[in-house]
Amino acid sequence: ASKKNCLTWSRVGLNMMGFEGSQSATVLGLNSHRSATPQRGHAGRPLEPLEAQLADVVALHPEYHALLESDDGGARQEWTPEGGESNPFLHMGLHLALREQLATDRPGGIRAVHSALAQRLGDLHEAEHRMLDCLAETLWQAQRSGTPPDEAAYLERLRRL
Repeated sequence: ASKKNCLTWSRVGLNMMGFEGSQSATVLGLNSHRSATPQRGHAGRPLEPLEAQLADVVALHPEYHALLESDDGGARQEWTPEGGESNPFLHMGLHLALREQLATDRPGGIRAVHSALAQRLGDLHEAEHRMLDCLAETLWQAQRSGTPPDEAAYLERLRRL
């Protein structure tokens, strides 16, 4: 990955968390594209854990690299079901959410489901993608019904994979 990529990816992640424009550069401590690498941030400091997670998720999705490297980083584009494209920022955000769930094993048992699925598929990234579909469905159901996400139903969807 190029130096520009890492900075862009980190900014995308910060934008996903509500930081915009120069705020993301300030949070990262970066003033130019030349000051970041995949392993190091400004002044050679190691990436923060969230920055490293973002860089890892983006590295797994080369289909998004051109968009992320564009002048506006895709900020002006809209993704609608009618357009036939999924929102890459939502997709990467779901990856981060799932990884947080796995790290905390919440809902209880999700880590075991992930481990078994990854072993059966022989591919961690494919296991995440299948699980993301269940997470997205659970979040959609919660939004539609105006209730908190149903963890039991979510875990049951995951176990059926």
